[in-house]
Amino acid sequence: MKNKNSKIYKKKINITDIENAILSLKKKSKRKFIESFDVAIMLGINAKKTEQNVRGSTKLPHGTGKKIKVAVFAHGKKAEDAKKAGAEYVGMEDLSQKIKNDQIKFNVTVATPESMKIVGLLGSILGPKGLMPSYKLGTITSNIFDIVQEIKNGQIRYKNDKNGIIHTSIGKTSFSEKKIKENLIHLINSLKKQKPSKSKGIYIKKIFLTTTMGKSIELEKNFLE
Repeated sequence: MKNKNSKIYKKKINITDIENAILSLKKKSKRKFIESFDVAIMLGINAKKTEQNVRGSTKLPHGTGKKIKVAVFAHGKKAEDAKKAGAEYVGMEDLSQKIKNDQIKFNVTVATPESMKIVGLLGSILGPKGLMPSYKLGTITSNIFDIVQEIKNGQIRYKNDKNGIIHTSIGKTSFSEKKIKENLIHLINSLKKQKPSKSKGIYIKKIFLTTTMGKSIELEKNFLE
């Protein structure tokens, strides 16, 4: 995983040093803000084949530490449930108009099945931002209260990019080493359950851990064993 603020260490970290690796990254975090712990997981899939793409969601045991803003398309009792669960934006045509006018910012879209005729018209706006709700992610649902609460309490959604890599945050530098490690292992176990049946060979190929503005460390895969 490379960017202008990130370099990959040549040294790999083995199972006995996972928490030390996390501690090392925390100590190197000298920013004035609390950085996120991010992970990049290279999967042994052919991302060009739809049936091998990996997409899902899971609730991290310790959450992400991020404030997630949720927009919910619902009306009546389900709209009331969304508000009770903590959704920031709730509505139907009025919410659609706010999104079209770029009046609000949010991280997740949830919709009832009957509202999809409205949400579908926002595909060109929500799609490129990865904000379209879907049945597979559980964000098209009639159980609005529970899904909004799960999202607010640490649920993450993931999808591989065109190179077959999963990118997501698994906590903050204010978290303990143990919490980051447990979140990472939970994510890996979730990904294993999503392994495409047509994916052959090594599934979890490489794992890189980094902080928002820091370097990254490649973890030895055997720590999962």
